[in-house]
Amino acid sequence: MIRCTAITVLAILLAISVSAQLDKDFVSTREMERINWMEFKDVVPSRTNTVLLPTGTLEPHGVANNGADITAPFAMAKTIARRTNALIAPTLPYGITGSMEAYPGAFQITESAYRPFVKQILEGLAKNGFRNIIVLNGHGGGQTAVLQSVAAEVATEKRVRTLVINWWSFASDETKEVFGEDGGHAGLNETAFIQAIDSTLVHPEKYTGPEMTTPYPAAGTWSAVPFPSSIGLYQKNQGYPKFDQTKADLYYKKVTDKVANLILDVVKKWDLARL
Repeated sequence: MIRCTAITVLAILLAISVSAQLDKDFVSTREMERINWMEFKDVVPSRTNTVLLPTGTLEPHGVANNGADITAPFAMAKTIARRTNALIAPTLPYGITGSMEAYPGAFQITESAYRPFVKQILEGLAKNGFRNIIVLNGHGGGQTAVLQSVAAEVATEKRVRTLVINWWSFASDETKEVFGEDGGHAGLNETAFIQAIDSTLVHPEKYTGPEMTTPYPAAGTWSAVPFPSSIGLYQKNQGYPKFDQTKADLYYKKVTDKVANLILDVVKKWDLARL
């Protein structure tokens, strides 16, 4: 009986050891600023040729942190890096903030400065052996058009493949599925995403109600600088922050799963087409 028990325990320990070995990543870290240059040389591009570049800006986000546009894509990158077999480039934290630049703690980088800087970052990623350059963008406005334009230029000039993902827009269906309504800038969707990442960055006690929000105007109707609220709603009477942790966690999983699946699908099709 003792012999059988010992054999059983040994078998369990062996199974655990094998499982741990199978689960071990081939690289010590997925974050480029944490990896040693010799290890980088060993794995890029031989074992991975995909990189995730999180981009954002510093601007107000209702009752969430000013760096929500930085927090969201970086957390997403960490969540999906291994699944997509990608390394993570250092996050680009400053961007083209736009109409919320006047709020305390916000930064504004001009397009004339931002465009060439981003282009050189993408070119540097290409030089270092990455064939698939995925921009996980956390900030909208004029920044999205610049990123898409620059990424297309680099893809053509350096013969690499680029993909720019504006996660909140790409995940609009998930927003409506989880919350039953549309979201907004610092609305229920973005606030929930940050809440799922780190609930200490969200301050429900500071939310006083709908008077803290303004629906975005239809094109050609009106424009205000600074924008009158740090919470901008995509639809009138929809998207007010709700602070439901269960829905926040579900939303985070659905969004990150969708983004990861998009990357895998696009890379697979690039490969099939031999592009």
